[in-house]
Amino acid sequence: MKRTLAAALLLALPFLAHSQTGAAPVRVTLDTTQGKIVLELDAAKAPKSTANFVEYARSGHYDGTVFHRIIPGFMAQGGGFGQDYRQKPTRAPIANEGGNGLKNKRGTVAMARTSDPDSATAQFFINLVDNGFLDRSPGNDGYAVFGKVVEGMDVVDKMAAIPTGRGGPFGTDVPQTPVIIQKATVAEK
Repeated sequence: MKRTLAAALLLALPFLAHSQTGAAPVRVTLDTTQGKIVLELDAAKAPKSTANFVEYARSGHYDGTVFHRIIPGFMAQGGGFGQDYRQKPTRAPIANEGGNGLKNKRGTVAMARTSDPDSATAQFFINLVDNGFLDRSPGNDGYAVFGKVVEGMDVVDKMAAIPTGRGGPFGTDVPQTPVIIQKATVAEK
């Protein structure tokens, strides 16, 4: 009897874990001029960041935006500027979820922000390498990871190989061949 109960509990653990968090992973596809990138967002550990990103994606905000800052050996940032390098309007900032346990590892997606920890809006970045210094720690609010690349990391690496220089109002980290998000699509269940 005890073995049967233990076996039943073990089989139910994945279901219980899912039902306790109430949030299944969400997938968003970014069709870019360099290829397709599929993100899996962690709605359980980063509910505000995930809901924020999904709302921007569903509204069409990311369509036609560029990755305006790519630093090889660091990260690729986008989601806020059109091809003319004009910043797109955003909604109110969200609270920083930097302490959610997710780490800034290669292939993870995090919210970009200013020096104000609670200033993230639409911009995000994909970590090209492990960037532990971006994780929350004593005295460091961190950058909220809310997902990971599950398909297309080769596309992200290809983006990172594009020569960078000056562009628009930015410094020298602008891809000289624009990397455009043509369409962001949320997978519907």
